[in-house]
Amino acid sequence: MDKRFSEQLEVWLSSKGRKTIQSLDSVFAEKSFAVIFLVLMFIPALPIPTGGITHVLEVVVMLLALELVIGRSTIWLPKSWSNREIPSTVRKRLLPLMKRRIAWAEKHSRPRMIGLTEHPSFLRLIGIVVFGLSLVAFVAPPFSGLDTLPALGVVILSLGLILGDILLIGAGTFIGLIGSILAFTVGTAIVLAIKSLFN
Repeated sequence: MDKRFSEQLEVWLSSKGRKTIQSLDSVFAEKSFAVIFLVLMFIPALPIPTGGITHVLEVVVMLLALELVIGRSTIWLPKSWSNREIPSTVRKRLLPLMKRRIAWAEKHSRPRMIGLTEHPSFLRLIGIVVFGLSLVAFVAPPFSGLDTLPALGVVILSLGLILGDILLIGAGTFIGLIGSILAFTVGTAIVLAIKSLFN
């Protein structure tokens, strides 16, 4: 019987060797895009100040989302990106937290319309959605927290892809859409308020 994704992630975390995007790709193969989206966007999805690191992660996700849109089945990143080790704080604190959340989701999820979730045309559509939500998170005003919901949408959507659950994919898309609307409306209000201070 195949291991659950949370168990596979635990094996990867506890294994020897450097923890990089490339190593994620090697371990999770056909699910690489979704796994990397999940891992990289989990940090922006946290309602805590994370500094400029989130912008770097969002740029990587947007690039990979575009690769999904054009139909690539394997990831491509510059070696300097794919071979860069994931910071120890992320590996030791945030990824174990993510693993526990995934294990909870696995207990309450089941495969739904798995054939659709693996169809190339559907994956291209997912790439467009992930790119859009990541872009919204990227341009959200700094320290406003408005990047959280779009990033969370990508996380849930990606988990749905990994588990083959169209319900989770739909939930992630909906949360990301709500977050995008909030980011646009509240972000616009913040920008206008700041401009008014200098007029």
